[in-house]
Amino acid sequence: MQDHAASVAATGSGTGLLDGAVDHLVHETGASVAMLYLLPENGSTLHLAVLAGVPGQLATPWTRVPLSAPMPVADAVRLGCLVWLGSQEELAHRYPRAALVLPYQFALGAAPIRAGAVTRGGLVLLWPGSHPPHLSPVERAAVDRGCNGIGTLLRQAEAEGVPVLPGIQPRVLPAPQPPAPDPAEAAATAEFIQRLPGGSCSLALDGTVTYLNDAAASLLGARADDVCGTLPWVSLPWLHDPAVEDHYRAAVISRQHASFTVLRPPDQWLEFHLFPDATGISVRIVPASEPGPTEVPPPTLPLPAAVPSRATALYHLMHLAATLTEAVGTQDVIELAGEQVMPAFRIQTLIIMTSAEGRLRVEGRLGRCPALMDRFDGAPLSSPTPAAHVLMKGVPDFYPTFTELHRAYPSAGLRDAVAACAFLPLIVSGRPIGSLVLAYDRPHPFEPEERALLTSIAGLLAQALDRARLYDIKDRLSHSLQAHLLPHTLPRIAGLDVAARYLPSTRGMGIGGDFYDLIRLDDTAAAAAIGDVQGHNENAAALMGQVRTAVHASAGAPPDEVLARTNRLLTDLDPGLFTSCLYVHLDLAGHRARLATAGHPGPLLRQPDGQTEVLDLPPGLLLGIDPASRYPTTEIPLRPGAALALYTDGLVEAPGVDFDDATAELAAHLALALDQDMESVADTLVRYAKRATPGNDDIALLLINALRQDG
Repeated sequence: MQDHAASVAATGSGTGLLDGAVDHLVHETGASVAMLYLLPENGSTLHLAVLAGVPGQLATPWTRVPLSAPMPVADAVRLGCLVWLGSQEELAHRYPRAALVLPYQFALGAAPIRAGAVTRGGLVLLWPGSHPPHLSPVERAAVDRGCNGIGTLLRQAEAEGVPVLPGIQPRVLPAPQPPAPDPAEAAATAEFIQRLPGGSCSLALDGTVTYLNDAAASLLGARADDVCGTLPWVSLPWLHDPAVEDHYRAAVISRQHASFTVLRPPDQWLEFHLFPDATGISVRIVPASEPGPTEVPPPTLPLPAAVPSRATALYHLMHLAATLTEAVGTQDVIELAGEQVMPAFRIQTLIIMTSAEGRLRVEGRLGRCPALMDRFDGAPLSSPTPAAHVLMKGVPDFYPTFTELHRAYPSAGLRDAVAACAFLPLIVSGRPIGSLVLAYDRPHPFEPEERALLTSIAGLLAQALDRARLYDIKDRLSHSLQAHLLPHTLPRIAGLDVAARYLPSTRGMGIGGDFYDLIRLDDTAAAAAIGDVQGHNENAAALMGQVRTAVHASAGAPPDEVLARTNRLLTDLDPGLFTSCLYVHLDLAGHRARLATAGHPGPLLRQPDGQTEVLDLPPGLLLGIDPASRYPTTEIPLRPGAALALYTDGLVEAPGVDFDDATAELAAHLALALDQDMESVADTLVRYAKRATPGNDDIALLLINALRQDG
């Protein structure tokens, strides 16, 4: 039973149901690589469930993709459309992080997977670098059919009560097997290969040697039995060069011919030609003359470490560095580090500790034993703990076994919790700011190259963490200021059910000028306002406070006068910023509303029967431009049971998304929430916004429902 549970956790539940669909999709589209992601219900991270066309280790950095990440599959899922990248140049222009880690020639398509009306995941397909820059209509139709078919399978599985769930690791589909030749064909093939000049070698897609003829073994200076079944850059020390493995990666991903020249000590130059296809890589090895100065490869490197190889190490370092440039706050750094470092280096627990007022502080924890260092949270830096020791000394400590850790720190109290540990200082400009704790569930040798690599990772994390902590301090101060400028609670007004939401941007843009307000005028009248000051800084927030004050001072006057007075005040102040504003006067006794807008999006109006529309109001000029601007007033009936939704553009605006289409979808969500109270409706609309436009801008939302007589 435990073995079955572990298997489900590792490979997911029911993902085998999708194998045939993914394999068929690859065949129909002519793609060379397929990556199928699943999105758990109410989740914000895509999980790689099925992989075809490349070995699992090449996809390790991409097994988890947050919906907010600047990645093709995240955009395809959020925007609900195909994302096509026909060249490496286009990838570099639109997704520089991905291009940095995958500098190879290929075409890429990403599409959403829907199960009914719900998005359940995304699909990434790669075509060889020889693919034309555009997706053909036939290929596009095959992609659409494949995505629909996978969506149908997911929906059927859910209906049967056995939903497909992703595992910790994706299912990796085996490479297609070529037809087995009959004995005569096999003999003729062997003779043909033996007659060719140079050596012949075959690699599986994961890089392991599956065949080596006598000529190739002679050129490599090794016995075939010693090389077959190994990675050549591991079993042959003189091939232990990042460039060698990088050429292999290029061949596997781009499916194009790759070649390189390398020195076999002491003086034999060899030329390698790699010819990839879906089943593996054929390699021709021929003697070569000494290359010219511009072609000389890097010098031969020392004997290899056990894991990872240097090319893999550089691959993960580049990916981590690129990923951390997207991190904003401290938790971003910790989560991104965990996503990239833990699966790549088989780390079971990752903990970041910092110093505060002379004491250790657990800043973040991930993995199987998140409470591993909790007993040291708040411990003095002088305490006899490995985390405090490396923080104070600035020198990493590695303990390949628990015995060695216990010998060094018998009072650490980590018995039976870990089998091996690494404690690395987090250093910024020569100043230790914390410790990185890595724990393993089995003994770990920590070869010299791996120690250097982990130390480099700690350096990257330290710099990102230092930036993030400064951001966190500024962010807390900024949003505290903005929160004090917004109403803490909305007034209770008889006859109205109201709700409001404010969500600050999560993209590191500081504070903004979004505001909303609800004002009780008398027993039968109220006013509502919402607006957005240009900019995302303290000036915008300060001006927002002045606009709210001006609207309050004029509330009760006709909407056109309220906006005109506020506009004159802003033009007199000449702040250099412009403001949009929507003002609504609510006549509760007469069941009507009068509205005027200063460049602000029109509100949504949902009728009692659920019919919902975007109100088309006469546009007025933004506040703060022309003191003589006029703001026409529109009057509408507001029958009992009708609802108004006032919002800022952050709720619907995102790069590459049509504003009108996004507003129409927001209206559809409002219409579907007919029987919910306004607090529940507000949560529904915010969930939509976080899925469709995650973190791009501040969001302000004010919902007003005119209650029925019996409400």
